[in-house]
Amino acid sequence: MTTTPRLDAAIKKLYTAFHNNTLHPECCQQCAVGNILDNAEHWKHLSDNHGSLQLNYVGRVHQTLGRTFNGYSPLELLQIEYTFLNACGFQLPLHFKNNTPKNPIDKHVLFKGLYAVITYLCELDGVSNVMDYAKLFEVENNEPKYAVV
Repeated sequence: MTTTPRLDAAIKKLYTAFHNNTLHPECCQQCAVGNILDNAEHWKHLSDNHGSLQLNYVGRVHQTLGRTFNGYSPLELLQIEYTFLNACGFQLPLHFKNNTPKNPIDKHVLFKGLYAVITYLCELDGVSNVMDYAKLFEVENNEPKYAVV
């Protein structure tokens, strides 16, 4: 399957964070976007609220100028983070009064978030969903249609 360089890089970073236990939805450096951006927190200044889809003034300026961060525009970054947090079960935007999962760093919770994010990243790049395992079970003439590599 052919993917894009930014998708490959993002998946590798998210995979590493998931398995190294350095993925945390409530931390701007360890969330989905924080990990995609090499654990930087500068992206949090693109919006006034973590988990919001609304760019603030700084975010709109960067978006208008065509600025990208590791290949992703400010709006794409906000959508990635929104997708991750929403799939993890957070009420958005994040606020101490809003509902959150009981254990936000539970592997099952994080996997749901990663599945949703990787699906979205594939859509952004026009690539078949790399998380779609159904193809592994397709057969042709009683033989597996695709080989596992």
